[in-house]
Amino acid sequence: MRESSVRRAWDGIRQGADRIDTATPADRDRAVDALRALAILGVVLGHWLVTALVADGGTLHASSPLQHMPWLAPISWAFQTLAVFFLVGGHVATRSYVAARAQGTPYGDWLTARLSRLFKPVAAVLALWTIAATALLLSGAEFETIRTLVRLALSPLWFLVVFAALTAATPLLTRLNPLWPLAVVLHVDLLRFGLGAPQGLGWVNLAAGWLVPYTLGAAWTRGELDSRRAGWILLAGGTAATAALVAFAGYPASMVGVPGETVSNLNPPTLAAVAFGLAQCGLALLLRDRLRRAMRRPLAWAAVAFVNLSAMTIFLWHQTALMAATATGLLAGRLPGLHTSPDHLVWVAFRLAWLPVFALSLTACWAAFHGYERRGPRRKFARRSRVIRAHRRPEETRARLVHRA
Repeated sequence: MRESSVRRAWDGIRQGADRIDTATPADRDRAVDALRALAILGVVLGHWLVTALVADGGTLHASSPLQHMPWLAPISWAFQTLAVFFLVGGHVATRSYVAARAQGTPYGDWLTARLSRLFKPVAAVLALWTIAATALLLSGAEFETIRTLVRLALSPLWFLVVFAALTAATPLLTRLNPLWPLAVVLHVDLLRFGLGAPQGLGWVNLAAGWLVPYTLGAAWTRGELDSRRAGWILLAGGTAATAALVAFAGYPASMVGVPGETVSNLNPPTLAAVAFGLAQCGLALLLRDRLRRAMRRPLAWAAVAFVNLSAMTIFLWHQTALMAATATGLLAGRLPGLHTSPDHLVWVAFRLAWLPVFALSLTACWAAFHGYERRGPRRKFARRSRVIRAHRRPEETRARLVHRA
C-alpha cells in the first residue's frame, strides 16, 4: 500500500515536470535560468555554512568558522556566487530592455515592472522583523542579540539596492565596456591600500565592483561572449589575478567577510573579489552548453523553474530560516553546530547535519510568504501557484515564462 502511494506520487511529479517542460517555449535559453538558480542556492548554502549564532549566556552573537579555521577559505570560493547572479541579471535586463524598446514600451513602465518583482517581497520581511524586534525589546532581550538577529535578517537587502540601481541604469549600460568599472575598482584599491586614502572610499566599489559582471551580462546580450574562448580568457585571467592578489598583495583568501578581519573582500568589494568574480563568470559561460543539455530533462528543468519562480522568497528568507531553527533549538539546550563556537571540524560536521533542518525551516517561510509575494493587484489567478498553473494552463505558463525573460 505504501509502495503504491509512493509510486503514484512519483508518477505525479514526473507528469507535472513533463507539463512544465512542454509549456516552456522552445527558444528559451534554459542555461540562463540554471545559472540563476545555482547562484541563488550558492549564496544560501554559503550563508548557512559560514554563519554561526553562538549562544553565550543570554546573548547570541555572530561568528564564522572562517574566523577560527582560515584554511577553510575554499568554502567561500565555492559558495560566493553573487558575480554569476549579476552576470545573469545584466544579461536578462539588457535583453528585456531591448525587447521593450522594440515593442514601444516606455522606460518607466519597463522599470516599474522589473523593480516590483524585487521590492514587493521586501515589505513582508520588513514588517515581520519590525514586529519581532519590537517584541524582543519589550521582552527584555539583550540589545546585542537583537542587533545581531536584525542585521543578519536584513543583510540581503543591500544586494537588492545595488541590483535595483544597476537595473535602473540599464539603458546607460547596454554598451558599456566592463573594463571601465574594472579600472575604477583598480584605482580605488590603489588609493585605499597603496596611498593611504580613507577606507570609506572603498564603498565606491559597491557599485563599480558589481557593475563589472553586470556589464559582462550586457556583453553576453550583444553576442560578444558567445565563443568558448571568451569564457576561457575570463576563467584563466580571473583565476591568475586572484591568486596573485592573495599571494603577493595581501588580500584575504576568503571571498566573504570574516568577523575580526581588518579587510573584507566583499564589504565593500575589492579588486580580488572582482577578479574572482571574473573567473566565476568565465566558468559560468563555459558551462552554458552543458547546462542546456542537462535542462532537457523535465525533472531537472522543473526544479530549476521552481527555484527561479521562488528566487526572491528563498533569497530574502534564508537567513530568517536559519535564525528560526537556531532559536527553536535553544529550547533543547546549547546544541553543537547550532549554538556552539565554530572553532573545530566537529562543528563543521554538525553544521552539515543541520542543513536539512534549515531547508525545512525555509520551506515553512516559503509556504507562509510566497503566495503574498507573487500576488499582484491585476492578476485574477495570483493566489494559485504558478508551478501548479503550469500543469493546468500550459498556454498561460508559456506566456508568463516569456514575460519573465
